[in-house]
Amino acid sequence: MKRILKPVTYILAAIYFLVDAVFMAVARPISRWIGRHLQLKRLRGWIRSLSPYCSLALFSVPVIILEPVKPVAAYLAATGQVVSGAVTFIIGELLKLVLVERLFHLTRDKLMRIPAFAWAYGKVTEVRAWLQATEAWRAVRALGRAARDTVARARARLAGGFGRLVTTRD
Repeated sequence: MKRILKPVTYILAAIYFLVDAVFMAVARPISRWIGRHLQLKRLRGWIRSLSPYCSLALFSVPVIILEPVKPVAAYLAATGQVVSGAVTFIIGELLKLVLVERLFHLTRDKLMRIPAFAWAYGKVTEVRAWLQATEAWRAVRALGRAARDTVARARARLAGGFGRLVTTRD
């Protein structure tokens, strides 16, 4: 039984981390945009004034608030409201990741003073580097770039066609 469950566990973990990586690819630009456009100086100052362990505890807030969104999304999907469930899941996960990304950006230096956190962060970084070096990761990235380029070309054609439509009516 253990031999059977071990590969399944690895596959589920890989799927989870890949989905998380996809969400992070969307969450990071949103987080950077928020950092550039929302000037919450008092809140930012308060967060930066926290000690390393209080900074670490602060990460639990978005998780505690937004983690219950997943069972709600699952319930919606199970009751036939698949689109509502998917939208709920996506928005909740993006909000959580954006908040965690902003918090990490503000507290990274302090968190690295905690030996266990620095060790775990180093291990996560190693695993991420190993994953990104795999052929499967490179193939998925190439597919993503090709899809993004296709969407950009279609958008440009659509905008060009709309521009011609507007100029011909004048």
